[in-house]
Amino acid sequence: MGLAEFTAELEAMRSAAATAFASAADVEALEAARVDFLGAKAGRLRAAQKGLGAVAKQDKPLAGKHFNEAKQAIEASFAAAQQRLASNGSAKRTGPAFDPTVPGTPLVLGHLHPITQTIDELTDIMGRLGFAVADGPEIEDEWHNFEALNIPLSHPARDPLENFYLSTAKAADPAGGKLKQAATSEPTLLLRSQTSTVQIRVMEKTPPPVRIIALGRVYRPDTADATHYPMFHQIEGLLIDRHVTMADLKTVLRLFASSYLGSDVRIRFRPSFFPFTEPSVEVDMSWNDGWLEFGGAGMVDPNVLRSVGYDPDEVSGFAFGLGVERLCMRRHAIDDIREFYKNDVRFLEQF
Repeated sequence: MGLAEFTAELEAMRSAAATAFASAADVEALEAARVDFLGAKAGRLRAAQKGLGAVAKQDKPLAGKHFNEAKQAIEASFAAAQQRLASNGSAKRTGPAFDPTVPGTPLVLGHLHPITQTIDELTDIMGRLGFAVADGPEIEDEWHNFEALNIPLSHPARDPLENFYLSTAKAADPAGGKLKQAATSEPTLLLRSQTSTVQIRVMEKTPPPVRIIALGRVYRPDTADATHYPMFHQIEGLLIDRHVTMADLKTVLRLFASSYLGSDVRIRFRPSFFPFTEPSVEVDMSWNDGWLEFGGAGMVDPNVLRSVGYDPDEVSGFAFGLGVERLCMRRHAIDDIREFYKNDVRFLEQF
């Protein structure tokens, strides 16, 4: 092939490329033209480069110069076409043009878990009754979970089978069959079995009067069934002041029950026993179809007051602990506590 023929082919190709790139109306057409002229395997420029081998040896330097000029011109035409399409937005459009009048797709918003909703509502009710919110750790020592609450070492409530201990510092006494503390320098820790631990921590640091509620998770190794779960939530109330009586406790719980469950709810108290209250009662509430136990209550035992430095001759008080899940179940007619923890969106989105 002669130099003149090779140069003529390059000029024709450069002209054709400039026309193709300039006439490309969108990104797809421009890409097709690019592959045709600048494609690495089958592009026209690639074919012309192979034609350099047919040029006479003495003409190859000049032929190479013409080839490079043609290549630069074609690449410049392609870049100019890219800029043209980008300036009018065609380069970014991969589908139909955006229509601002078409309604958008609504977002699906989440909402609070029913237990969280219940906790918020109970906090608001007790706040209107003058109770402040207190909080405490979920990992407790035996002093706050048992001893300060007048629960002796021999009490069955401290059995390892009744609690989630985080260390194995318990051993049976062969002589008396009681539980005793094994020799260890570290305190025995456990997941708190009641929110009464928060009461102790508050009273240790706060002189009377005290008027608080504590809401949070508690842990007991119960077998999961319709009304029990190894982890559940309690609302604990405490009022310490001068001349506090059982009548004050009943009044607060009746106001609490009617505020949350409605004016038609009934409440009853059954005599019971708890180490940290004396006298003690079980609290039942009726709503629509029968009675359900919600928790325990009573007057704070004088030993508990002494353990935190209070004088039981000067102050008295009441305490109560109610199950949050059971309140929520009664409110929404839910018959199985396990529904709260299955994470079934079909159930949760109803609240």
